[in-house]
Amino acid sequence: MSLHPLLTQLLTPNRYAVIFAIKGVVAMALALFVSMALQLDRPYWAMVAAVFLQIRPESGLVIEKALCLIGGSAVGGGFGVVVLAFLTPYPLLALGLLTLWIGLNSAASSMVHNTNYIYAFAMAGMTAGLVVILVMADASTTNSQAVFAIAQARISEIATGAVCAMLVSQLLWPVTVKDGLRVNARNVINKTLAYLTLELEPGSSHEQRHQHADEILETLVALNDDSSAVTYEGPEGSGRSRAAHLLCNKVMSLLAVTQILGRFHRNHGDLVSPAFSEVLSQMRRYFGEIAEADTYQKSYVLAHELRRSLLEQQTGFRNESAIVTRLTRTALELVSDLVVVLRAYNALESRDRTLLKAPMLETHRDPLVGLINGFRTAMIFVIGAVIWIQTASSAALMIMIMPVVFSVMFARFSLAELTPILRRVLLGATVAIPFALFFGLGLLSRVSGNFELLVLVLAGPYFFGLLALADRPTLPYGLGFCISFTIITQPSNSMTFNAESAVNIALGLFVGISILYWVFKLITPPDSRFMQRRLLRSTARDLVVIDDHEQAENWFNGRMGERLLRLANYDQSSGSSDRYMTDLGFTGLNLGHVSIRLRRLIQDHRSPTVDTLLKEWQQTLAETYLLSARGATNPAFRKANARLLEAIHGQRNPDQKTVIIEGMFERLALTLERTARTVAEATGQTTLSSAVPDPLAE
Repeated sequence: MSLHPLLTQLLTPNRYAVIFAIKGVVAMALALFVSMALQLDRPYWAMVAAVFLQIRPESGLVIEKALCLIGGSAVGGGFGVVVLAFLTPYPLLALGLLTLWIGLNSAASSMVHNTNYIYAFAMAGMTAGLVVILVMADASTTNSQAVFAIAQARISEIATGAVCAMLVSQLLWPVTVKDGLRVNARNVINKTLAYLTLELEPGSSHEQRHQHADEILETLVALNDDSSAVTYEGPEGSGRSRAAHLLCNKVMSLLAVTQILGRFHRNHGDLVSPAFSEVLSQMRRYFGEIAEADTYQKSYVLAHELRRSLLEQQTGFRNESAIVTRLTRTALELVSDLVVVLRAYNALESRDRTLLKAPMLETHRDPLVGLINGFRTAMIFVIGAVIWIQTASSAALMIMIMPVVFSVMFARFSLAELTPILRRVLLGATVAIPFALFFGLGLLSRVSGNFELLVLVLAGPYFFGLLALADRPTLPYGLGFCISFTIITQPSNSMTFNAESAVNIALGLFVGISILYWVFKLITPPDSRFMQRRLLRSTARDLVVIDDHEQAENWFNGRMGERLLRLANYDQSSGSSDRYMTDLGFTGLNLGHVSIRLRRLIQDHRSPTVDTLLKEWQQTLAETYLLSARGATNPAFRKANARLLEAIHGQRNPDQKTVIIEGMFERLALTLERTARTVAEATGQTTLSSAVPDPLAE
């Protein structure tokens, strides 16, 4: 029988986890020492900040996180001062404005994907809450000078913990983001090559292809998130960040292009000529060899060999159809993107000044998700505030503060992911309560003011809590334990053992996290199918305006990265086996790339008439895409193809480019009609031939 992951991590920790736990204990000890030396009011908040910085302890990430914590605390403290300056005589109005502030920060955190930026919003809400609530708890003896002192103390405590953890991260067994970027980049390239091979393999299954695509998207988003932190790791950091952005962007292009080739040979085998079949076979063989290559140089040489081989085969084509000619060109574009991906990977270690700059993958921002998350966090704060007002208990302050922080931190997770996370945080907090009451306070109260003995007593519990924090599956246990243990024991210069106060704080934390759990269960975003259709409509709107952007491919790739991952996550959480909504997302990615390539092909055929028809064609393409997502075909699309092709022929005599365009239009029509049939079969409806008025407006 295998052990529970938490027990495995605690009983048989690996070398990395032990080093991580030791660094964490040193960081928290240093934060406590400096806070006590500076006579800060509540040193335990410095320790809480140090705990947060132990999540992902790579040096660049720690620096970025420290800056976010300090910046968020400063903004939150400033807001708290402003609220008190105007609303101290009106406590209910002050609490109302504070609730709005916390809700806005939670909503804003839903609009970013980088975890460190989310911490900034969490700190902005928490610090403002601490300043306002601590002043209101003793308003009769508080003046303007005391308000500034409280705000300064909270900011100083958070900043002290962040800076101490940052110093330990830099000086004691430093781990860099650069190393993680290289590992993730290599993984994503190998997974992409395996995926390319599967797409071109006649016997591959739908499930296999989706499993690889899901893993690629998850790794891409992680790589993209870490790329901002590598800029803090020396003068080469910004170059590595740009290389990571370019790699992510071009992998998205590879996913788009290979989908075109894979779907064509699987669904239209009758159109695959012997010559094109040889092209696909050669690509599969080379992709396997590139993946097995043990050096960058060998992979790079093999990619160029593949490109030359495809060019030679294309030159030898005789009487091939327009669609085969177009798809062979597509295969060459795929290999060119693969060469850039390999160069970007190499640039993560060796600077390559010839690489073009590419933007980061963007976070998909859905105002509806932000509104729900903001309302949910505000409700958690309101429940805590009502309990505080009714009981006047200082322990109720914890119900108002820590659940709000966790709510902001966890807002971006889906309910399927969040349920086990919250349970583990709650279990960690539950275990921390007896440890803090019977072990921590019982010993700590006897060593008040003696830093050496304080650290000696604290080291044991924190070491095991940080061991749990070192591994992703057990991280929520460690987070719940370390935060709760710190807040209950509250190490400081003048500790006293007050059993009643400690028990009240412990109960406040337990109740607060329990409220958090149930509010998250009760207030959830709409069902996954509704949210997926919103993602598809966002994709369609991007298709309409794709010509408005100078670097359209980079812009569209950046918009589609997290969008595809969300579609895949919704499909996974719903237990859907057909995964057709994820397929629709990849179809949208394909359509965007085809639109961009069409504009390159007709560059020499542009005229006012062509431009007008091109705009109409793009609108029809987006509408047809949405109709196919409902299981309906759109006869207007083939007519739009014919009108645009006729206008292109009217500018110049037909040539190789117009043959490719004709093949492109036929391939698009086949793709969208097949997509409509697939959706209709998956949803148990009859494929319709209709046009819904302006589906983009929904």
